Amino acid sequence: MLKNATFRQLAAFHAVSRLGSVSRAASELHLTQPAVSIQLKLLEESAGAPLLEKNGRGVRLTAAGELMAGYAARILELWREAGDEMAAQRGLFSGTLRVGAVTTAEYLLPPLLVAFAGQHPEVKVKLQVGNRDEIVRMLATQEVDIAIMGRPPAELKTTAVAFAKHPMAFLASPEHPLMKQRRPALADLVEANLLARERGSGTRTTLERLYKEAGVPLRIGSEMSSNEAIKHMCAAGFGVAFLSLHTCALELQAGLLAVLPMAGNPLQRDWYAMHLASRRLPQVTSAFKQFLADEGQGLIDAQLRRLAPAAKRRGAARRGN
Repeated sequence: MLKNATFRQLAAFHAVSRLGSVSRAASELHLTQPAVSIQLKLLEESAGAPLLEKNGRGVRLTAAGELMAGYAARILELWREAGDEMAAQRGLFSGTLRVGAVTTAEYLLPPLLVAFAGQHPEVKVKLQVGNRDEIVRMLATQEVDIAIMGRPPAELKTTAVAFAKHPMAFLASPEHPLMKQRRPALADLVEANLLARERGSGTRTTLERLYKEAGVPLRIGSEMSSNEAIKHMCAAGFGVAFLSLHTCALELQAGLLAVLPMAGNPLQRDWYAMHLASRRLPQVTSAFKQFLADEGQGLIDAQLRRLAPAAKRRGAARRGN
């Protein structure tokens, strides 16, 4: 049994089992759908049992498929580890850094990835961005090796390290009536058309937890799936927003947005880098995790300092017009 199975067949099956779709697996593997289907058929013939069955427009694992999926993941991971170790034996530091990041983190990750890649030019970077639920799923299915988000997921056993501060705040246009109040409270935002991210995002989860802990009913005025949309609507005076300050450094420095003068605003949270506790990290991922712990906060601070002068010049020019 399985004496004729190949790594190509296992890779095709592993991709389909993770993604639930032959077409999505073909896209990830840069193959045609017929090519993936052929590999799946050959593996099923070698296994002597059907591994997949149709499920609407996608596919799902059979009982035999569930068993095979676990072994396929372990075999492919072990083979990748072997490749990393052999490269290390030759004095090479290479591989693919597979990072998943919540949408808010895409504002702070580029300088970190650029700096890391600059230190290790043989490393390739694969970055996937999504809301919190999507990144947790990618981590669980091993589509990414390390995830960047504001809070470790309770639904997965992970090893996490905090590598930078994450300020979050209620924001408004400088001309918003609430900016003139001495100390607005959470209850005052109920009638202010509170702009919030969609359910499943880390920012939304933090907002819901904040109101729950304060014992104040949360009423969302407008829900949006884009930080950019929220920023623009808030700057136009459409309502009050709750956002990570990393997403709106330019708007704050240019005077388009301002932090509401509320007690405890902004909030200080942390950015975490995390991976599955049960997995041995690839060499390149382990190095990136250490890099974030050692240099993450300093690089983020430096990026903000570089942005400040340019934002002030744009703000001055706008006021001059």
